[in-house]
Amino acid sequence: MFRHWFPVLMGTLLLTCALMLPAHAGREGGEQMEITSQAFGQGGMIPPKYTCKGENVSPPIAWKKVPEGTKSITIICEDPDAPRGIWVHWVYYDIPPQASPLPENIPAVERPAVGGTQGITDSLTIGYEGPCPPSGTHRYIFRVFAVDTELNLPPGSTKEEVLASMEGHLLGMGELMGRFSK
Repeated sequence: MFRHWFPVLMGTLLLTCALMLPAHAGREGGEQMEITSQAFGQGGMIPPKYTCKGENVSPPIAWKKVPEGTKSITIICEDPDAPRGIWVHWVYYDIPPQASPLPENIPAVERPAVGGTQGITDSLTIGYEGPCPPSGTHRYIFRVFAVDTELNLPPGSTKEEVLASMEGHLLGMGELMGRFSK
């Protein structure tokens, strides 16, 4: 019986460690950045425009207090309340630090004109995938990371690949949480 559950337990442990990496970076392993959006405040409701009920475009995101030595910014947006576990809505890396404030409606292309490279969501699409919870109110966490290098990963990289590439290179992070329900 242990052999049956061991892979499940190890997978859960690895996922937990990957999720702890971002939380640790902003508190003990780096500086806390200030993350804001003109579209919604911390803990506020995300306007329908940025969801499946509207235009499904990415919201504007701004970052301040960028640590010295930052060479690139990474954004990962996740829904921790998804029925099947954490759902990845956006993976965007190698963003120039000076791109803040990032405008809304970043096109769903591999390399947007503002800079950076977009990864793949859990829907296997490139670019931003807006909130679309099946029921109830879900939280959507936009984590912004300051990195001391460019990751130089190919377009379509996964959240796991991006987090692994950032390991040992985090200078700071911050997050913005918004909520949405259909």
